[in-house]
Amino acid sequence: MKIALIAHDGKKADMVDFVLKRLEFFSNSNFELVATGTTGSLLKKAGVKSINTVNSGPLGGDAEIGAMVSRGDINGVIFFRDPLDKHPHDVDIAMLMRLCDVHNIPLATNYNSACAVVNYLNSITQ
Repeated sequence: MKIALIAHDGKKADMVDFVLKRLEFFSNSNFELVATGTTGSLLKKAGVKSINTVNSGPLGGDAEIGAMVSRGDINGVIFFRDPLDKHPHDVDIAMLMRLCDVHNIPLATNYNSACAVVNYLNSITQ
C-alpha cells in the first residue's frame, strides 16, 4: 500500500506531529510513503526512515501524486491543506482532489479526517 503525504507551508508542523504520533503505523512494512518535496524532507529530518519524495507542490509534486492516483499506485492521500492561504498551484490541488474522488481514493485534508483514513488503512491491512 502506498500513502501520499502532502502539507502546505502553514500545516507542515502539523503533518510532522501527526506522523510522529503514529510512527509505528507509518513505519509498518505494509506501507510505502511518498511525499511532496519539502514535506518529505521535514519528515525525514524528524526521523521517518523510509519515504520517497517527488517535487514540491508548486513545482509539480501535487500533479505527480495525482498521476500516481490515476494509475492506481496510491491507496490513500493525507493532504493537510491551508484553506486560508492563496496557493499558486491551486489548479494542481483541485486536480489531485478530483482524481481522488474519481478513483475512490481516501483523501484526508485535516488532522481529524487523517485519523479516520489511518484507521481505515490500518483495518484493511490486518
